[in-house]
Amino acid sequence: MKVLKFGGTSVGSTENINKVISILQQQAEESNIAVVVSAVGGITDKLLEAANLACAKDEAYITKYNKIWSKHNKIIEGLFEGSGLKQQEDNLHDLITEKLDELKNLLDGIYLINELSPKTKDKLLSFGETLSSTIIIHTLKSRNIDAVLKNSQELIVTDLNYNNAIVDFKATDKNISTFFESNSCKIVLLPGFVSKAYNGEITTLGRGGSDYTAAIIAAALDAKELQIWTDVSGMFTTNPKLVKQAAPITRLSYQEAVELSHFGAKVLYPPTVMPVLKKNIPIVIKNTMEPEAIGTTITEDDQLNGDSPVRGLSNIDNIALMTLQGNGMVGVPGFSKRLFEALAQEKINIILITQSSSEHSICFGIADSDAEHAKELIDAVFEYEIALQKLDPIVVETDLSIIAVVGDKMKSHQGISGKMFSTLGKNNVNIRAIAQGASERNISAVIHKNDVKKALNSLHEQFFEIKTKQINLFITGVGNVGQRLIDQIKQQRAYVKENFKINLRVVGLSNSRFMLVNDDGIDLENWKEDLAKSEKASLNGFFDHAKTLNLRNSVFVDITANDEVAKIYVDYLKQSISVVACNKIACSGNIEYYNELKQLSRKYNASFLFETNVGAGLPVIDTLSHLIASGDKINTIQAVLSGSLNFIFNNFNSETTFYDVVKQAQEEGYTEPDPRIDLSGIDVARKVLILARESGHQIELNELESDNFLTDNAMKADTVDDFFNTLKDDEAYYQSLYKSAEDKNCQLKFVAEFDNGKAKVGLKEIPEGHPFYNLKGKDNIVMFYTQRYPEQPMIIKGAGAGAEVTASGLFADIMRIANN
Repeated sequence: MKVLKFGGTSVGSTENINKVISILQQQAEESNIAVVVSAVGGITDKLLEAANLACAKDEAYITKYNKIWSKHNKIIEGLFEGSGLKQQEDNLHDLITEKLDELKNLLDGIYLINELSPKTKDKLLSFGETLSSTIIIHTLKSRNIDAVLKNSQELIVTDLNYNNAIVDFKATDKNISTFFESNSCKIVLLPGFVSKAYNGEITTLGRGGSDYTAAIIAAALDAKELQIWTDVSGMFTTNPKLVKQAAPITRLSYQEAVELSHFGAKVLYPPTVMPVLKKNIPIVIKNTMEPEAIGTTITEDDQLNGDSPVRGLSNIDNIALMTLQGNGMVGVPGFSKRLFEALAQEKINIILITQSSSEHSICFGIADSDAEHAKELIDAVFEYEIALQKLDPIVVETDLSIIAVVGDKMKSHQGISGKMFSTLGKNNVNIRAIAQGASERNISAVIHKNDVKKALNSLHEQFFEIKTKQINLFITGVGNVGQRLIDQIKQQRAYVKENFKINLRVVGLSNSRFMLVNDDGIDLENWKEDLAKSEKASLNGFFDHAKTLNLRNSVFVDITANDEVAKIYVDYLKQSISVVACNKIACSGNIEYYNELKQLSRKYNASFLFETNVGAGLPVIDTLSHLIASGDKINTIQAVLSGSLNFIFNNFNSETTFYDVVKQAQEEGYTEPDPRIDLSGIDVARKVLILARESGHQIELNELESDNFLTDNAMKADTVDDFFNTLKDDEAYYQSLYKSAEDKNCQLKFVAEFDNGKAKVGLKEIPEGHPFYNLKGKDNIVMFYTQRYPEQPMIIKGAGAGAEVTASGLFADIMRIANN
C-alpha cells in the first residue's frame, strides 16, 4: 500500500487534475493506493476572506462566495468537456451545488450573528477538501477507474481543540485499519485536513493538515511509502524564489526535513514527519507538473550527499524579537517559567530562544502578528519587577527574519558556524540574535528582513556552490553574430561553471537603438523583449553604466563594424575593463591607435583580444602570439582569409553564374550586407595587416598591395542592387577568370601574403598539389613560415565565416580572459 497526497495547486485546475488522475492510474497498476487531496488551490484563503467579510457585516462576502462557486463549476466543465457524459456531469454539478448551498447558508449565518468562532471556522474550512475530493471521485468513476471516496472525518478522531486539533491515534488507527481491511477498491480517495472530535463535532488539523492526514493514514497502514505531490520538485537547498542557484535535495533525514520545514520550507510541514518516522516509512516529495523529476526522499538514512555537512538553508519571515532583561534576573529561579507559561496560556508560539550565560537576559522570537499582544502580556506578568526596576520593560524589535543552516553532520565538521557568520559579516548582514542546539543540527540567526535575500545567496554560495570566477559581460551589437553569442552563453553557462569554475553573466546589452543594464544579470530567455523596452542607446551612456557598476572581471564585447564604437575602447581599458573585439577597425586602423590600445591593456591589466578579426573561430592570432612569445620569428605568412570569398570561388564554375553564387553567399550570411566589402579584398587586407602587426611589424593599411578583380562598373555602383546588376552584365568577364584557371588545372583563391615586411592580397590561380587547392566550402587556411618552421609551415585550417563560428571565436576570447 502507498499513500499519496496531492496539494491544492495539484487540484487547482482541470489540467492539473487530469495530471493527478494520470499519476493515480500509473501508481494503481503497481499497488493499492490511498489518496489524500487538499482543497482546490487558493479556496481555503477565499473561504476565510468570505467569512471575515461576513463577520464584519460586509456584503462583499457574497462576491467571494460566487468566485468559489465559479471556480469549482469551471473545473467540472473542463473535466467533462468533450466526454459525452452529460448525465454524470449534471449529477456532479447538482452535488457540488448542494454543498455550496450549505456553504452559503453557513456564511449567511456568520453574517447574521456577526461572529466567527473557532468551531464555526473549522466547519467552514472543511468545505474546501470536501468539495475537491467530491469532484475528483466522480471524475475517476466517470472514467471507469476503480476508486472509492471515504470521508476522513469518519476515520480521524481528535480532541475539541478547534483549528489545530490533536489526534487520538489509538482510535484513529483502529478506524483506518478496519476500513482498509474491508476495502476492495484499488484507489481510496480521502479529503485531507478534516477530522471529527470524539463527540462528532467537525475539527481540522491545522496548518499543513492535508500532509498530516496522509502521514496518519500511512502510519496506520504501515504503508510502503508516503508521497507528497506538490508544485515543486522536492525540497531545495534554499528558497529558489530568492536564490536562483538553489537545487533540489535528493535525500534528507527525517530530522533534517523537520528542521528545514520548521524554518520556512513550506513543501513539508513538521507534523507530517512524526507519524511516519516512528514506522520508518519513507517520504517522497514529488512535482505533479513534472512527475518524472526525482524529487526528495526522506528517510532515517543520514548519509551525506557529497562532501558538505550542510543540507539546506531556510528562513522564516515576519519575526519579532523580544528581549526580557534586567539585573534582577541573575541567580533568581522562575523567571523563564513565568515567561513561557504566560505565552503558552495565550497560545503564542515561540520560534527561537536564546539566553546569555549571565542570565541577565532572555531573548526569543515570535510571529510579528503576536508581538503587540505578547508585550502587553509580559509587561503585565512582570509588572511588579518592572516597577521595582529589577526588570526592564520588554524590548520588541520587528521587521526581522530568521535564517537557519541545517545538517545532521554539522557537529562533526569544524568551522560551520565560523563560515556562516563570517560570510554574513563580509556581506554586511547584521545579526540580532543567534541560537544553536547541542546537536548542531541547526544554527539560526535573526537578521533584518531586508537582508534575507542577500544572506541566503551568500550562504548558499559558501556552502553549496563551488567557488567560481564571475565574468560580467557588456555586449554591444546584438545582430546575427551577437544573438549567436548570447545563445552560446545561455547554452554553455552551466557547463562552463561546472567544469571551469567560471560564472558567465551578461550584465549589459546594447544595439543602435536601445541599451539594457542589470547588475543582477540579464535574463537571457527574454533579453530581446527586455531590450526593446529599455532606455535609449548611447555609447557613452553604456560605458558610464559599466564604469558606475564597477563590477569585478568586467568585459566589453564589441560585435559591430562601427568606427565610433572602436574609438571608445580606450575608455574601457582605462577602467580596467577588458575588451573583446569582433570589429576590425581598431586593429587595422591607425597604427598609433593600435599601439595605444596594446599599451593600455598592459598598463591597466585589462585584456584586449580580437581573435575573430582574422579567422572567425579559428585560433590564428592566439597561435601567432604563442609563437612570438616563445621566441620564434615569422618569416612569411600565406593565407586564404575570407570564408565568403572561398565559398564563392568554390561554388563558381561554368555551369553557374557569378551573380547567383554571390547572391547565395549574401543570403546565407557569408558576406557583409554589401558584398563589395568582401569581394574588393579590403576585408582580407585588414586581416593580413593585423597578422603583420601581431608579428611585430609597424605598417599601415595603405602600404598593402591589393589586386582587385572586380570590374570598374561593380566598384562604382551606387547601391547594392546596382552592384548585383553589374555582376549580370559582366558575367563574361568572370567566366573568363574561371576559364583561365580551369585550362591550367588550377583553382581560383583570393590569397593574402606577407613576406619581408610587405603584404599583398589578390586573386590567384592555385595549382594542384598546393595546400590551398583543395580548400572547400567557406574554410580558411593560414600558413606560418617561421624560423622553427622554415620549410614545412605551421598550418591552421577550418571554417572562417558564418555567425556561429564567429560567435564561438568571441566566446573563446571571453574564456581566455576568464582563465587569465
